[in-house]
Amino acid sequence: MNAAEAVTSIERLRAFEGSDLEDLCEATVAAIEDGGGFGWVKAPAMSVLENYWNGVVLIPERQLFVARLNGMVCGSVQLVTPPRNNEAQAFAAQLTSNFLAPWSRGHGMARRMVEVVEEAARTAGFAVLNLDVRATQEAAIGLYEAMGFQRWGTHPAYARIDDKPVPGHYYYKRLSGRGKARP
Repeated sequence: MNAAEAVTSIERLRAFEGSDLEDLCEATVAAIEDGGGFGWVKAPAMSVLENYWNGVVLIPERQLFVARLNGMVCGSVQLVTPPRNNEAQAFAAQLTSNFLAPWSRGHGMARRMVEVVEEAARTAGFAVLNLDVRATQEAAIGLYEAMGFQRWGTHPAYARIDDKPVPGHYYYKRLSGRGKARP
């Protein structure tokens, strides 16, 4: 399929309908097997993935956004907001768990997913958006840096893969002025 034939969308998912959960689990496995499993190194059992994604949609501090290619869920990203007791960091949100299945790449959805999360964070009044990424994720790093995220640090043992330490980078992006405090 070429890009002209593809129909893509990025949307917030509040509940699973139809084959959404199965599609998301299959896309997650494909991303993990391709080396981009947002923490997973080996694909867990399907029941573990189903429990994970069902839990994500229940957590008030998490907003799940999914990418769709021709109606099929093929990736996701999450906006995580600080808990109410964290007044000192109430101005900052976190972008996390960002991936696309390898078969769905090349349609501009990776950039659009980050843009949608940025807009959701801005709309909610957050002044800063934070993220972290394994140093081996060169495509993601290039995208984040091209979109104005600033690297502020590197952890030399951010993750462990094949019993070897893997560095990771920490980024932030200012979205607005001070941001509003939550009630």
